[in-house]
Amino acid sequence: MTKSAADVSVSPPRRRRRSTYTLAPLVLVAANVVLFALFFVWPAVIGLVYSFTNYTGVGAFQFIGLDNYQNLFGDSTFYDALFRTLLYTVLVVPLNFVLSLLIANLVVSRQAKGASFARVVFFIPWLISPIVVGVLWRWLFGENFGLINYVIEKFGVHAIAWQSNADLSLGVVVMAGAWWGTAFSMLLFIAAIKNVPVSYYEAASLDGAGPWRQFISITLPSIAPTSFIVILLNTINAMKEYPLFVSLNNGGPGTSNNLLVQYIYETGFNRGQIGYASAASFVLMLILMAVAIIQLIVNRRVENR
Repeated sequence: MTKSAADVSVSPPRRRRRSTYTLAPLVLVAANVVLFALFFVWPAVIGLVYSFTNYTGVGAFQFIGLDNYQNLFGDSTFYDALFRTLLYTVLVVPLNFVLSLLIANLVVSRQAKGASFARVVFFIPWLISPIVVGVLWRWLFGENFGLINYVIEKFGVHAIAWQSNADLSLGVVVMAGAWWGTAFSMLLFIAAIKNVPVSYYEAASLDGAGPWRQFISITLPSIAPTSFIVILLNTINAMKEYPLFVSLNNGGPGTSNNLLVQYIYETGFNRGQIGYASAASFVLMLILMAVAIIQLIVNRRVENR
């Protein structure tokens, strides 16, 4: 039986469409693979090789085995930077979590007025560069020129040593980091809360549950996957923080608030010890991987209960 002219004319475009739909995803995936290999895998391989050498950034280098790692674990400055990094993370991540979740609940509340405008206002910090955020908070909490101390002195109280006191200086960075990162976490929580079925809250209201009880029994369990993502991303970002500290207090006073990334930068670029800094960066990467794996295990156990 012969095909009609209409059938013959239709079949080639279908083949072309199929080949186009197959080729386009492959091209897009291939582009991402190339970029990932070029800007992540290749630098990581080079850094791993450098961590076993005495490379200074100029000239030839020699392989020295595990000497960089042995010296690193005997360096008290490295441990100080690691402790300060962990302390900053422990402080800023819960603060960011609580603020973003509180704002998200207020914004999605039916009783809230001007919710759209509030979202824009609360999201503005995320649009600002962390360097600009650091400069802004440094202007607010400067000892000699800061707005906060100016207001305090107007009430007859002595100016507070926001920058020369190591703990207060770290506290200012924690507040600045939480303020800056709250916007992104807030958006994630808003999307998660809106996906919770309204029927759950209606049934709880009929049973006499108040807003707080509904939040504890319905909202928190329903947004648990989003909460995990928020904690994981904020933890990784906090342990990699660099521009905010540099622009706000430059790790001061002195080097008391130097984080691991600052330690790596100072060692590699200011002292010219690229091999040693590469070893420190891989230790940081292993720590971040361990944090992510631990959080994944905990999250799976919670979900399987």
